[in-house]
Amino acid sequence: MNILITSAGRRVSLLRGFELELDKLLPDSKVYAADAFPKLSSACQLAKKSFCMPLLKSADYIKKLLELCILENISLVIPTIDTELEMLALSREAFLQHGINIVVSDFNLVKRCNDKRLTSKLFQDKSISTPTIYKRDNLKFPLFIKPYDGSSSSDLHIIINESEITSTLMNNSRLIFMEYLDQNIYEEYTIDLYYDKSSTLKCIIPRKRIEVRAGEVVKAVTKKNNIVPFLRQRLGNMLGARGCLTLQLFVNEASNEYYGIEINPRFGGGFPLSYHAGANFPNWIIREYFLGEEIPYFKKWENNLLMLRFDQEVIVHESDCK
Repeated sequence: MNILITSAGRRVSLLRGFELELDKLLPDSKVYAADAFPKLSSACQLAKKSFCMPLLKSADYIKKLLELCILENISLVIPTIDTELEMLALSREAFLQHGINIVVSDFNLVKRCNDKRLTSKLFQDKSISTPTIYKRDNLKFPLFIKPYDGSSSSDLHIIINESEITSTLMNNSRLIFMEYLDQNIYEEYTIDLYYDKSSTLKCIIPRKRIEVRAGEVVKAVTKKNNIVPFLRQRLGNMLGARGCLTLQLFVNEASNEYYGIEINPRFGGGFPLSYHAGANFPNWIIREYFLGEEIPYFKKWENNLLMLRFDQEVIVHESDCK
């Protein structure tokens, strides 16, 4: 029984976390990595074994993934990027017929998370406020513009007044125009959530963002605050949720205001902080899916744990190329 991390890219910390926990529980099993460009993937270069996969848009991607899993005795697949989630969610039952679990939420939930317009409605259904989404003929300034299907903090715009609105922005149907939340008033949190097989919430760990680079947090700190009971009350069960979900909130603790921004139904780039704080999602996934154990609610994670990330190189000699 082996594990495969797909679209592994730079997810070295995630790879090492799964390796460490799998070695404790099932030392004969291995963690592998796959990517469209494994030679250029640091996680693939450091994995026990890595594989080259077709691009996600390729018609035979799912077929090749299933063949790989069967050939390499892979029983658990861990997706890592938004663009693969919907197709993997749709394929989950087909993989289960071969004894392979893809740890991904149900398609309907993934779809609602991938479309920010639907995410806003999802938050509201759970009694969580969201920034107002404006119609183009009734804008209020300042405002914030982003793609409804975007990721990695790309194509984001803060618009202070009407003179900054261009025809390019107005004519781009992918963009949504939203109420601007002043970051001098609201603090930004990313919250790692763990859902078991029955979509029951087992852990909530807020990470206060301190610094972000290219959409990924590089400095953050864990915080045990009112976010935990606030979310447990509203998101204790979420239909179709499975494994790690990463939620973004803007919070004003003084006024007790919470605004839901995004939900990514996958491991976030800042998850290593939660892992080192004691929220051992890799261990829980292995125990649930390989050992059939039930995961209890976990709240004994370390508060005020600071993460400071830095660049580190993986040097690949020509003779080492995988």
